[in-house]
Amino acid sequence: MANQTSTVVAQDVSSPVTSLIQVSAALCVIIILILGIAWFAKRFGFTPRHSNARGLKVTASVTVGQREKVVIVDVENARLVLGVTATQITHLHTLPPAIPDEEETHADGSPAPRKPQSFQDALKTILKRQGKQ
Repeated sequence: MANQTSTVVAQDVSSPVTSLIQVSAALCVIIILILGIAWFAKRFGFTPRHSNARGLKVTASVTVGQREKVVIVDVENARLVLGVTATQITHLHTLPPAIPDEEETHADGSPAPRKPQSFQDALKTILKRQGKQ
């Protein structure tokens, strides 16, 4: 009789549990990646900062302590200097309305369109905002 050799082919039998673990791990990695990108965007100021208050605009802010700030707020025809802490807001002074710059208005008093900001100025603004937080 002839010498016969039998070849056994190993088949990859993956159980449903293994597949479930792989899918769960991939999903967890994706969720962690999304949360990390969201944190990064918020931390470095890539998210817009809009306020719902119409007619109210914070024009300047300076931190004077860990939780204390002095802010200048434009309200209708006045500018308010406010002291802001974690528990209260104190009115410090009222300034006259801001005078528009001459280069930002036309001869007839109408506001001129703003010039587009250069890349260098935009980068400086982002870096200043990043250092403030």
